[in-house]
Amino acid sequence: MSPRFAYFYLMKDEPDRVRVAVPQHVSHWRSLHLPGYLGGPFPDRTGGLITFETDDLTQARNAVDADPFFRDGLLASYWLKQWTPE
Repeated sequence: MSPRFAYFYLMKDEPDRVRVAVPQHVSHWRSLHLPGYLGGPFPDRTGGLITFETDDLTQARNAVDADPFFRDGLLASYWLKQWTPE
C-alpha cells in the first residue's frame, strides 16, 4: 500500500479569480487518477482538503505544485503531510 497524503489548503480572498480556476483545479486532480483520491471544498469555500496515495513525497509534492490553485498564487496557506489513518 502506498503512503497516503493530506493536502489542506486555504484560499486567498479573491473569489472571482478562484471561481475561474475551480474547473482547472478539479480537472487537474481527477486527471492524476491517484489511488484513494478524495477531495472537496469546505462548505464556506475558504479552502479544501484532498487526500490521496502516491509512491512517495516527491510525487505528492509534484501533484500539489501543478495544482492551478497553487500555481496561480490563489492559496493563502497550505499543508502537505503524509497521513496514516487508523
